[in-house]
Order: sequence, then C-alpha cells, then structure tokens
Amino acid sequence: MKHITLALCLFAAPLAAQAPFWENEWPNTDFSNTSVAFTEILSGGPGRDGIPALDDPAYEPAADAALVATEPVMVVELNGQARAFPIRYLMWHEIANTEVGGVPVAVTFCPLCNAGLVFDRRLDGQVLDFGVTGKLRFSGLVMYDRQTESWWQQFTGQGIVGDMNGARLDVLVSWMSSWQDFVAEFPNGEVLARPDVARNYGTNPYGGYDSAARPFLYTGEMPPFDIPPLARVIQVGKRAWLLDRLQRSTEIVEDGVRIKWESGMNSPLDTARIAQGRNIGAIRVYDAQSGAPLVHDVVFAFAFHAFVPDGRWMLGD
Repeated sequence: MKHITLALCLFAAPLAAQAPFWENEWPNTDFSNTSVAFTEILSGGPGRDGIPALDDPAYEPAADAALVATEPVMVVELNGQARAFPIRYLMWHEIANTEVGGVPVAVTFCPLCNAGLVFDRRLDGQVLDFGVTGKLRFSGLVMYDRQTESWWQQFTGQGIVGDMNGARLDVLVSWMSSWQDFVAEFPNGEVLARPDVARNYGTNPYGGYDSAARPFLYTGEMPPFDIPPLARVIQVGKRAWLLDRLQRSTEIVEDGVRIKWESGMNSPLDTARIAQGRNIGAIRVYDAQSGAPLVHDVVFAFAFHAFVPDGRWMLGD
C-alpha cells in the first residue's frame, strides 16, 4: 500500500463534515432519501468524475492487441459477442459504459475491494450511464447515474442515496481471466482499446495493497475466523470460498456450486506493474447440476464481511 497517493489520505473525511460542500457539488441529488448512514461514506480523494468513467469506448480485435499473456482482464460474453476489459485500463477508470451483444452494460472494477462486476444499465424503461462519485463506503466504490444523480454502491448494485435509493441493478455473468486464456477461448473476440486519456496505463497505483495488514479507508469490523482482511474470496450470492482453498484443490463442488481454479493470472494489486504481479490464478464458477455459469465475484474478505454481514463462510472441513 506504500504507493497509494498521499492525496487520497489527506482528503478522506466523513460525509457529515463535508455535507455543505457535497450538496453544492451535487445539487440534483436528494440527500434526504438514503438507506445508509452518511458517516459510513468517505471521500476517496478525487472529486466527482476525478476518476473518469469510459463512455462508448473503442475496441480492437483480440489478435491485434499487445497485452502481456498473464495480465488480468474482465470478460463479458453476451448474445455471441465476447469482449475483454483489461484491468490496466479499469484500474484508472473504474467504470465503462458500453454495450456487449447489444445489451447496454456497465463494466466496473473497484481496486480497493477488488470487486469486478458487470451490470445491465437498463432499469424501469431507461438506460442509465454511470460515473465515479469519488466517494467510498466500506472502502467500496460509490457510483452515480447521470440521469438522476443518485448514488449507487458498486459492490451490491443497489441505489443508496437519491431518487434511486433502494433500486437494484441486474448483475450479469462475467469473470476475470488472464489475457492468454481469453484469446484461447475467444480468438475472434474484441478487447477494449487503449483509452485516449493521459494515464499511466499498466501501472498499479496501489502497490503492495493486497499484501497489506489492513484495508485502506476502512474502519469496519474485520472478517471472522482470523481470515486476513485482504484475503481473496469467491463470492456467490451470500456465500464465500477462500481463494487459497481453491488454489490447493483446483476444484470444489459444494452446496450446488462448482468452482474451478487455474494458474496463470497476475494479481493487479501486487507490484507497481500489473503485468509483474504474483500469480494468483483465475477461477470460473458454474451451477453444479446444469453446468451454467453463475454470477460471482472475487473480492477481499473484509468487503464481503462488510457488505454481506450475514454471509456464509465456506471453509470446508
């Protein structure tokens, strides 16, 4: 965590103390309509859109992209179209408003809780576009939609402040893969092209974060059973399997779920260069009976515990 910018630390403050400033910054947000305690929300440093979401980004054929074989990409396949979203870009943008297979989606990645989720942007007859508020709750990304300027918790896909408070986005199946595995599975797939924004793509501004003793800007309760707060867990609904358990067995079939692990994908939150991160491998999750892929995520243990306090820890024997 030593490389996290000083600015993030200096600007962290409870929402209650920042309310007059943020109400001016968000004149169209109804702060009286909320389902969370404002004291849980902190400034992460950058202001509104200081981390710029990608809108209608360009793509290139997978065969033309110059990515490192083991670096991580988020994968979405819908209606016969497969697209990869390199973490080297999402690290600096966190949200991509785009389409896959004709479906309007938001591809999202929160570095501080390691949550990578894809949402259907259609809700109640309209298509929403999302941006980054610059705020964090339980160290998790707080998004906003540009149509109503409501705030959304990325980890849950639920509206938490404003007109959309209580609304929930549909989560779509996606997974994290190494670049080489994406190309092998989808040789005719597409990959997000390098954005035309001045960012140090390929670097990790949170060097050493996933080996830190404590999460950044998080003061909540730590996970039970002496589970390290920054241990990765595979979340399926309200259940969580420890990644290191998968790494030991390579496959687990349990509680109606089949989880497979394969070596060869870098951690994006280890070394200063994403492509040089340690090998943590990648997982795929399926229904144990039908074989259908299941919605899941690989997140840090502290975040699962914070956002799913009644969750089940699948620790095995």
